[in-house]
Formats: sequence, structure tokens, C-alpha cells
Amino acid sequence: MVMIHIFLTAMVVGGVSLFPETAEATVMGPSMQKLTWHYYKVYNTCENAENFVRHQVEIFYKNDKSIAPKLLRLLYSDCFVSGCDASVLLEGPNSERMAPQNRGLGGFVLIDKIKIVLEQRCPGVVSCADILNLATRDAVHLAGAPSYPVFTGRRDGLTSDKHTVDLPSPSISWNQAMSYFKSRGLSVLDMATLLGSHSMGRTHCSYVVDRLYNYNKTGKPSPTMNKYFLSEMAKQCPPRTRKGQTDPLVYLNPDSGSNHSFTNSFYSRILSNKSVLEVDQQLLYNVDTKQISKEFSESFEDFRKSFALSISKVGAINVLTKTEGEIRKDCRRRN
Repeated sequence: MVMIHIFLTAMVVGGVSLFPETAEATVMGPSMQKLTWHYYKVYNTCENAENFVRHQVEIFYKNDKSIAPKLLRLLYSDCFVSGCDASVLLEGPNSERMAPQNRGLGGFVLIDKIKIVLEQRCPGVVSCADILNLATRDAVHLAGAPSYPVFTGRRDGLTSDKHTVDLPSPSISWNQAMSYFKSRGLSVLDMATLLGSHSMGRTHCSYVVDRLYNYNKTGKPSPTMNKYFLSEMAKQCPPRTRKGQTDPLVYLNPDSGSNHSFTNSFYSRILSNKSVLEVDQQLLYNVDTKQISKEFSESFEDFRKSFALSISKVGAINVLTKTEGEIRKDCRRRN
């Protein structure tokens, strides 16, 4: 069993205690040791870089709250493939963003805007990879997540290949999901926590219809799905019976909806069999992740603290530093 509450009360950030609201913190792993807290200030290369990023995110967020889940997904699609090297931002007919799993990715406009501002203030200094990590932190904080410390000093990748994108289907089993997260150096607690990102945002019906009409190729709906919720979802996502049929968007967490709030109601929905995605509902079918879901449903602060830890670990996956890669002048193309 995962002793989550005891664990969360003892977190530290590699010697740094920085959580402005509740003294929350994160654990510094081997990958994160390649990065530096307040890198641009420490090395006097762009002292106000993080302030510039935060200001642009705040302006954008006022007009479009969906930027928080969009940036979270963009960060996931970047870091979980070749590492946090901003390769997902590169354009091209065979780039990562052209992979089927990345259909509907958003947030590029804000990243571009931030990059333009930073190039005006500190030319050739702040990487797109750092911008993506910082902007995601600031956006999800506005949505209700903690303002966790983002260690910086990443550099940008030189390649982007859609054939390397191995992001899994949201209909995978618990064991398949756990195997995937473990391959990225993440734990069962990380998986249960990071899936909580689905507390906001939207997904296409094509990722849900198997649960509604053909669960595990049985030709029937999921037997565990709440019957009332199944009926509601079926109204929004009719069976896909013809080519070219529209593929509507549905909220991943109807309780959050258009507010796109970072909330622990996601876990309450798991416990009552009202998850939209199968991979989320699978958290109920393992002793550890069921316990974690129960605790997070009862304690928003425990969820927030765990999220700070887990998302920080994601931001340190296979980072490029020092002389590796480059600092792009335009996030969409190599120098």
C-alpha cells in the first residue's frame, strides 16, 4: 500500500523549500540535478525571465482559461516522447506534432508570444523548453494548482520525428499504463497524480466511444460505468457508424467544465464510476491507486502537493543542458 499522506508531509526540493502558499516542495532526482533553480537569474543572463513568462500567461489566461489544460497536454506530449526538449514545438510534415496522438494540440500561440517577448528582452538566452515548463506551471497555478518550483537551464532539441511518438491510447489497461509511466522513471503515485490533470480540459468522442458501445470489443458498454453517466455521455457521443462523421469534444471532467479548474473532483468521479476515459477509471481497479484516489478525493491539498512533486519529475525527463542542443530563436524551427 502507498503511504501517501506521510510521504507528502516530508517532501523537500533538493535543499530548497519553496512553495509560497503552503511550504509545499518537490524532490530533486538525478535528472533535475542537471537543472538550476532560477537559472537565468543565477547566471545573470535574463534576470526577469520568469516574470516575463508569468505576465504573458496571466494576460492570455484572462481571455482563455483552456490554456491551462492545453499547456499541460503540450508538456506531456513533449516530455514523454524524447524528453523535455521542446521538440513537439518544431514544425514540419514529419514532426512530432503531426503524429495522430497529437491531433488537436494547442498552446503554441502563447509559447510563440512569450518567445517573441523574451527575444526582445534577452536575445538568444531562454530556451523554448524552459518557456513551456514555466508557462505550464503558471497557467495551472491560475487554474488552482500549486505554484511549484520549476528548475531551469534546459536547451532545445534539434530533431522532431512523428514516428518516435509512442503516446498510448487512453483505453489502455492499468498494467499497460503503469508500464508506460515506469518507462519514464515515474512511480505508481506519479501516475495516479498526473492522470489528475484530466480534472480539466476536453477530449474527442472517438477516445470515449469504445467505453460506451464496444467495451473490450464486446459490442456492449463498459459494465462498471455509472448507468446515468453512460446515458449522458451517449447523448454527447453517438456511435461512430460512418466515415467523415463529426468527432465532438467532451469535457474530461464535467464538474469542472468550461471553467477548466484544477480540482480533486476528478477522483470523486473515479470512485463513483463516472470517469470519461478508461485509463482514468482504471485507477479504481488497483489497491494502491484506489487508495490514492480516495485520499485525493478527500484532501485537495494532498493532491496539490503530490502534483507539485510529480509534474516536477516530468519536467526533468531526458533534459538537454550545457552544450547539448541549442537555444532556438523561433520555437517552431531550428536556428
